[in-house]
Amino acid sequence: MMKSLKYLLRAAAALAIVTAPAYAADPFPTKPIQLVIPFAPGDTDSMLRPVVEKMAEFLGQPIVMIYKPGAGGGIGAGSVATSKPDGYTLVGSSPGSLVVVPLANKEVKYSTDSFTPVASIAEGGLMLVVAANSPWKSMKDLVEHSKQNPGTVTFTSSGALGITHLLAEVFAKEAGVKWNHIPYQGSAPAITALLGGHVNMASTAIGPAQSHIKAGTLRPLAVFGDTRMKAYPDVPTLKELGYKVGSPTLYGIAAPKGTPREVVDALYSAARKAVEKYGEPIAASMSTLGAEVRLLGPDEYADYLKRQQQLFAGAVKSL
Repeated sequence: MMKSLKYLLRAAAALAIVTAPAYAADPFPTKPIQLVIPFAPGDTDSMLRPVVEKMAEFLGQPIVMIYKPGAGGGIGAGSVATSKPDGYTLVGSSPGSLVVVPLANKEVKYSTDSFTPVASIAEGGLMLVVAANSPWKSMKDLVEHSKQNPGTVTFTSSGALGITHLLAEVFAKEAGVKWNHIPYQGSAPAITALLGGHVNMASTAIGPAQSHIKAGTLRPLAVFGDTRMKAYPDVPTLKELGYKVGSPTLYGIAAPKGTPREVVDALYSAARKAVEKYGEPIAASMSTLGAEVRLLGPDEYADYLKRQQQLFAGAVKSL
């Protein structure tokens, strides 16, 4: 009788272990999270940092930025696309790295669908800038010179086949001019090259250029956005000047495809709480970059990326 009772107790214990509920698992996150930045420091990282640093308070774990520049953002984004979809490896995203690169570079092995959007965090801007000592005071000056001297104007960007490169190429084609492209691995080193006189112009994110514009060493000629930026009310959009080129630029966070929704929601919730609690200092920090807070949830951010994919698919095909 005692042996039978012991057997039954052991069997019941084993059954309890096998049928333990899934919610007994450790909650996310239980260790630091890696955020891969697919560009050199000074661009995407600067846009995300004001919110990302505050997210740690609500996650209970830090988010550590890891830099993997190259291929217009393709190297870093590609490494995340093939990472384990558990929420511990994310990518600092932009239309360039998640949308444009896989459309334009056939050697890249991922697509926009390789990611699960988590949140849009900031709206930045892209612009065409020249050195303050440049003879070109406006886009009209630059276009006229380019037509009269085809192939002599050089421009730089954050990387070959990246968004800043392709937008400049699309504009050049529409304007009927020919420029020579000299890429760098990020907008910050591209700006350094322009200031050093190695190129005539830069197609760049506003953040790395802003301090030099304020210092008077760079001159903005036009922005690529749909509307003028609050930080630069006197700088026209290319659309205002009669061109069709324009694209709002949202910076955010994405995870590998297949990341559980509860993990995505936990990350977005941390971003939302950070903005709600620290909105004023976050906005002030972003304003120094010529950017604004633009918080979108996973579904809204996914819709934005789909629209960008449609826009750039046509642009890339036309080139």
